Amino acid sequence: MPCAMQPQPPRRSTHATNSPLNRLVYDRWGQFGRPVLLLHGLLFDRTMWWPVAAELAGEGTVIAPDLPGHGQSPPRADYSLERIAGDLAGLVHGLQLHRAPIVVGHGTAAWLAVAFADAYATHCVLTFDEPAGTLPGTVDGLLDGAGLAAVPEPYRQFAEPRRDPALLKAYAGWKEQPPTRRLALAGAGRSPAPERGFGHLADPEGFAARLRALL
Repeated sequence: MPCAMQPQPPRRSTHATNSPLNRLVYDRWGQFGRPVLLLHGLLFDRTMWWPVAAELAGEGTVIAPDLPGHGQSPPRADYSLERIAGDLAGLVHGLQLHRAPIVVGHGTAAWLAVAFADAYATHCVLTFDEPAGTLPGTVDGLLDGAGLAAVPEPYRQFAEPRRDPALLKAYAGWKEQPPTRRLALAGAGRSPAPERGFGHLADPEGFAARLRALL
């Protein structure tokens, strides 16, 4: 008896938004369903989400952008939370999925996730590993609190920071945002235990299951 053909999970494809002044390069998995917007912390890039996205592929549409000046997204003049959140909202809207996204923010991108939810339709927000209060003034200060030691060796390649003081200076205006519209969700919010840093790389399958439950 011939085996039934199993559908292949959607492959990762790379795209860029159209605006030459505020271009964002992003990876996408899937074509339909609720969008899941995955935001990396400062000094990292979109590749940190590849293991989770591979686990989540086939359920919803997963989007992982490089923030301005990171990865393949070019630098720009305006790095404000509000402007970048607006550009991300335009990216999501352009996919024409007609569903509010799940927005996930790692580290400092937790502040960006909250700024997004404060201004645009959002299904829910999941943040973790966010620093307290203000952006550290040095690269070492930011990375010392990031919890990189918790990343298992097979996933270290997805958590290679760009040690660029100029990049940190460009984002110096970022600060913790008040959760004015953040939705309270069971299991969502800050990770209280430092040893659980980079939980999406320590356990990609478990993290994907957590997101799947929110879809």
